[in-house]
Amino acid sequence: MTSSDHAAREGEEFRSRDGRGQEWVLSWHPPELPAPAGRANGSAGICFIPENDIVVVTWPGVAWKFPAGRPEEDEDWRATLDREVMEEACAVVEDATLVGFAKGACVEGSEKGLALVRSLWCADVSLEPWEPRHETTARLVVPPDEALERVAFGGDHRPIYERWFRDALAVKGLA
Repeated sequence: MTSSDHAAREGEEFRSRDGRGQEWVLSWHPPELPAPAGRANGSAGICFIPENDIVVVTWPGVAWKFPAGRPEEDEDWRATLDREVMEEACAVVEDATLVGFAKGACVEGSEKGLALVRSLWCADVSLEPWEPRHETTARLVVPPDEALERVAFGGDHRPIYERWFRDALAVKGLA
């Protein structure tokens, strides 16, 4: 699936409730550094193999997702991406382009005032032999027109994912 006209625009805000009754304001930010204000909450990559298919991963009880995770120690955005893609997808990031940031600011609930920022990437990867580690139990390679439909992200997050996906396809010249 290609992105629809529901893709996030810079500065546009979307409200979301989490499973603990907290309300969050989500927003898309351009890839320029410095990142938006908030706590670094990791990196995520739409990972393309040389044939331009996309890698998605899963683990028990979780739908398919793009490889992602939180930083360890003093990792920067790119180091987090590289490690998480290897851990979750058994893939080496050969090249990556930062396409934006997603920010979630808690406006109601026990974490009110907390702002989390995640870097979102388009990555060229090479696949290593599949050896599930950590939480990931399966890896799947799908064509771009199927990738966004397979990934579960919650309806409130769809505009962010669509913007990320659209911009990643543009980086690859597939848009």
